[in-house]
Amino acid sequence: MYPVSETFLRALTLPHQIVTRVDAYYGGALYRADIPIEAGSVTVDRGSKVRRSLSLTVADPSLLPWDALDPLAVYGQELVVSRGIRFTHGDEMVPLGTFRIDEPEGDVHAGPVTVTGKTAEAAVADAIFMLPTTTRGYNNMFEAISYLIHQVIPSAAILNATGRNPTCPVATWDAGADRWDAVVQIATAMGAEVYVDPIGRFVIANRPDPLATPFAWDIAEGEGGTLVSASRRMSRDNVYNAVVVSGENSASTSVPVSAIAYDNDPTSPTRWGGPYGRVPKSYQSSLLLSQGDCQMAANYMIADLTAPNIQTSISSIPNPALEAGDVIRISYAGRKELHIAQSFSIPLTADGDFPITLRGGKEDVE
Repeated sequence: MYPVSETFLRALTLPHQIVTRVDAYYGGALYRADIPIEAGSVTVDRGSKVRRSLSLTVADPSLLPWDALDPLAVYGQELVVSRGIRFTHGDEMVPLGTFRIDEPEGDVHAGPVTVTGKTAEAAVADAIFMLPTTTRGYNNMFEAISYLIHQVIPSAAILNATGRNPTCPVATWDAGADRWDAVVQIATAMGAEVYVDPIGRFVIANRPDPLATPFAWDIAEGEGGTLVSASRRMSRDNVYNAVVVSGENSASTSVPVSAIAYDNDPTSPTRWGGPYGRVPKSYQSSLLLSQGDCQMAANYMIADLTAPNIQTSISSIPNPALEAGDVIRISYAGRKELHIAQSFSIPLTADGDFPITLRGGKEDVE
């Protein structure tokens, strides 16, 4: 979760005045400050290729772009969005992301102007490989990821928050291949995920674990709580109880290797060999050269593959500081559970809902 004060978190449970700011930048410089908006939201989705996306409505039709250098045009203009709380001593603001503008449209006479945008994963994905590309010559995986990103965004800040930086095998991608997919493949080989955070950094992070990670936010029902509603759904879709990970790299002298991870928790309803059945998934990568590499990747993947079996959806008082992947505690219906925040939509106006989709629920046994 983006760091905020205890005063900020307490204010979420009380009547408070929200403040939203949208600034347009071009070429890294402020171009139009504090664009007035009528409505909008920032969607944050851990399962999406682009983690953060923007949708907003501007009432003033004069802001509909006509020329390439207009503030809401699509030729490199970016919107920096934040939401916060107004206190008597000043505003405490939370960044929600930097979004390249993808599509502005509206009635030329009456408006409004609707604008959509995405964070910088989209820029890397757009820059497909024009020539066959290799990781040869890069000593470690962080260096390889940095190379692929800095070719597109030379000034990009890249943070390795995993505490690991393994040697990078030689891997190649054909011309026309998706550059961001290559970045994700390397991060997966590290046993990590990669995304752009609300202040615009590319972050390589460990997979969140609700039992090993302190919860970032406590959502409770009743007086003084922030929970509005909650629902639960069970589904077999995309739920596996084993993963077979294989590595084969023709550019190296290594032999093909593989490893398997099972859901072998005897208390798990999806345990391998139990009533749920046997539902394996396979994954292949040329970045995995040893059985140990494959095992680490399989162990990383299995927890997410079993998590969707029970999906909890809640609606809460909006908390703009929340990040997808944060562990949150839900206190409801006489239970306390730890969940991973999978996706949510942060409203940019006071009348918006705040639905959150959760994964990986575990009972809190404090």
